[in-house]
Amino acid sequence: MKTYYIPTNKSLTIISIIKCKINSMKYKLYKALWIIVWNIFVRPFPRASASKFEAMLLRLFGAKIGKDCDIYSSAKILVPYNLVIGNNVTLADRLLIQNTAMVEIKSNTIISQGTYICAGTHNIYSKNFDTIRKPITIGENVWVAAECFVGPGVNIGEGAVVGARAAVFKNVDPWTIVGGNPAKPIKTRVIKA
Repeated sequence: MKTYYIPTNKSLTIISIIKCKINSMKYKLYKALWIIVWNIFVRPFPRASASKFEAMLLRLFGAKIGKDCDIYSSAKILVPYNLVIGNNVTLADRLLIQNTAMVEIKSNTIISQGTYICAGTHNIYSKNFDTIRKPITIGENVWVAAECFVGPGVNIGEGAVVGARAAVFKNVDPWTIVGGNPAKPIKTRVIKA
């Protein structure tokens, strides 16, 4: 069951004021303002000490964030309005979410330190290396361990575990433990009482 916080007064969000295309001047101003706000008002706090404040700022800039989330101050979200987070989600130290396309992280999920979630790439067959944007979905009850890479268009199924430093370029089946570069199934995750 999805339960997300949605602002009741959309006029209070920055993104409702700045509806813009990716390469427009408004978008560039939005990103610059976001970077300034995050670096001045969030980065100085130690770890997860100000998670509620950080979540409020992300919501102000258009993110949809559930309840009881821990968002560490050194986590970096490039485009807040392309982020949907469920309840009880942890975004750990030095996480980078390059979300030029939508990134959805469902409830009860942990994204560990140093992970890079990248929803954009470039077309290597294009003369100008045109940008390709593909959404990423990370299911409920997932653990993405330290320093992983999650590539564009990837869906990580419910209950999956991605081992430390894995590089995920293809979908991960539910309740599967994967690891390596590229990530390959290791075994099925079974919950023991």
